[in-house]
Amino acid sequence: MMSNDQILKPLTPHQVQRYSRHIIMPTVGSNGQRKMLNSKVLIVGAGGLGSPVAIYLALAGVGTIGIVDFDTVDITNLQRQILHYDSDVGKRKVVSATETLKAYNPDVNVVNHEEPLNSENAMEIISKYDVIINGADNFPARYLTNDASYLNNKPLVDGSILIFDGQATVYLPGNGCYRCLFPEPPPPGEVPSCAEAGVLGMLPGLVGTIQATETVKIIMGIGSSLSGRLLLIDGLTMEFRELKIHKNPKCPLCGDNPTVTELIDYEEFCGFTGS
Repeated sequence: MMSNDQILKPLTPHQVQRYSRHIIMPTVGSNGQRKMLNSKVLIVGAGGLGSPVAIYLALAGVGTIGIVDFDTVDITNLQRQILHYDSDVGKRKVVSATETLKAYNPDVNVVNHEEPLNSENAMEIISKYDVIINGADNFPARYLTNDASYLNNKPLVDGSILIFDGQATVYLPGNGCYRCLFPEPPPPGEVPSCAEAGVLGMLPGLVGTIQATETVKIIMGIGSSLSGRLLLIDGLTMEFRELKIHKNPKCPLCGDNPTVTELIDYEEFCGFTGS
């Protein structure tokens, strides 16, 4: 979360012009734009959700965008992952993502973490950022990102997609976490992945844009976030529903008597013992 006593640099004439449509908004103004330029956001995954999140945050003027991904661009990604082009097939995703973001906004500082996020590096990586965005597509990474964000006292902007359905929420420090909603992962194979069940190509854009919006609201300290609310999106009917979610006093991570006080083996926790 952004500190109220941080020293914000004045906007340059170029920045005033570039971000003028933000600055003229009374709720944003010069101060809000300077907060974005001073902020550091980490995106876990440069895939379907990470793509629109990264692009819109770069366009909005978020100063530093960190990307965690160790995968390469595959032709099957191009149906939905708008960070990457046909000519990028075979290229490391962090490299492709950096090139695209720099093309949109040369001033953005892109930090590549070309490695799997794991129990050994997650605390250190996440500690360097103000807001964490979960674009992971597997349960071990989702629980790991949640736990490391909570233990680092960082806000987590969460999203997920599958077939025609999407979800988005925000976990603010002290106001619940992913484990409050899902204390235990489903058995391996019970919930199919996008590679197994598919996903509508436009759906990541819809959910990812919501995640980007929630992120800049947190950075600027404006509006009401999705904290305490799970937004459910049905792409087939275009219905949006909300579920109220609450901090679970029995949560093993953020509850009254936590049993998870450090990062664990998330592959084992999620039942992937053969990995």
